[in-house]
Amino acid sequence: MRLNKLIDHTLLKPDASYEAIAALCQEAKAYDFMSVCVNPHFVPLCHDLLKDSGVKVCTVIGFPLGQTLTSVKVFEAVEAIRLGADEIDMVINITNLKAKRDDLVIDEIRQIKKACGTRVLKVIIETCLLTDEEKERACRLAVSGGADFVKTSTGFSMAGATVADVALMRKAVGPHIGVKASGGVRSKEDLEAMVKAGATRIGTSSGVKIMQGETVKPGNY
Repeated sequence: MRLNKLIDHTLLKPDASYEAIAALCQEAKAYDFMSVCVNPHFVPLCHDLLKDSGVKVCTVIGFPLGQTLTSVKVFEAVEAIRLGADEIDMVINITNLKAKRDDLVIDEIRQIKKACGTRVLKVIIETCLLTDEEKERACRLAVSGGADFVKTSTGFSMAGATVADVALMRKAVGPHIGVKASGGVRSKEDLEAMVKAGATRIGTSSGVKIMQGETVKPGNY
């Protein structure tokens, strides 16, 4: 796949302006990225700006903590899709995962996947908060729930994606489920290392700089 089509061009800052989101969409069209990844509030705007462009609209659900009620996450997903979202990135309930309430984790993912229908569902497991055993189990539960992708991070916790975590996740889900590396991918070298480890999608706010061969300083999601 072409480099640009690995990238979900991301802007999830709580103070993002309408102008910044419009610029994000223009950049995504210019570089033909796979998608823009934005908060649900901006889905209608992005849908409007990107129609007929080939760039998808991705949004986040239960973000960034994953602690909202399952019914609320399902409602969020349904509304986001109604407003024009093509892909959904949901955050799991990490408390339930750590408590080994695997039935609840699977059920939540399954309900949201049902709401998504044929649209892509990515399940954010927030690797920096998990042990390796929990990462592996989260990946297996995501697959059991019908997820299309597992995703490393929100970018709003203690750390983002690592090559080691991507490799672990790829091994856990096998060859047919997507793996999205998110948070801390700031250069073409970072991106290529993630892909080599098994990532099939990259979430980054540095997409333009990556395409231009530049490296973004730490501190930018």
